[in-house]
Formats: sequence, C-alpha cells, structure tokens
Amino acid sequence: AEFPTVAFKACTQQQSRNLKQSRGAAVTAPQEVLAGAGCVGADVLLHVLANYSRSQDVKTAITVGVVGFPNVGKSSLINSLKRSRACRVGAEPGVTKCLQAVQLDRRLRLLDCPGVL
Repeated sequence: AEFPTVAFKACTQQQSRNLKQSRGAAVTAPQEVLAGAGCVGADVLLHVLANYSRSQDVKTAITVGVVGFPNVGKSSLINSLKRSRACRVGAEPGVTKCLQAVQLDRRLRLLDCPGVL
C-alpha cells in the first residue's frame, strides 16, 4: 500500500506519434503481447498516479520525477505514457542532457532526468 509496484514494458516502435499501448497489466499479458513493440502496463501505472493525486486532494498538477541509472529506459517510459516522442531516446547512455518536463494531462507532469550515477 505504501510502495506500489507496477510491471511495465516501454514501447519500442520507431514512429513518432500514436505509440501503441496494450490494455491490462503486464503480469497477465499473453506472451505475444509482451514480445510485440507496444507498451504494456501503462494504464495501471497511470491509474496509480491518478489515485495518488486524488488521495492527496491536490488542486494543481502533481510532478513525478523519473530518476535512475543511465540507459535504463527513463525517457522511453515517459514516451510510452505520453504516446508520442516527447523525449529523445538512444541506445547509448547520455542522450538526456538536462531536466525536461513533460505534461501528460492537466493533473500529471513527468520530469525526465539525466542518468544518476
């Protein structure tokens, strides 16, 4: 209840708009959905974040920082939730050079951070 954990697979499609999202949780997704290029688990993650903003009775948008080691998929996670290429991604570490704010909806903003060592 304090530290929710959500299984999530980011989208690997190369197009710039309308990135595919599969409905349902990643833990119950069939193997062919997990092997595909679409995002899995986004609706569950967005639901957790929306519930957090509602439970805290927040009147303005909440800001969630996405932090972690270099080249683990922080920008890919944000792109998958936004369903567009809002952040640059690449196979080599260090593509994200500075902090970037991405507005998902009127109540949720995500911060893409450079890798933390």
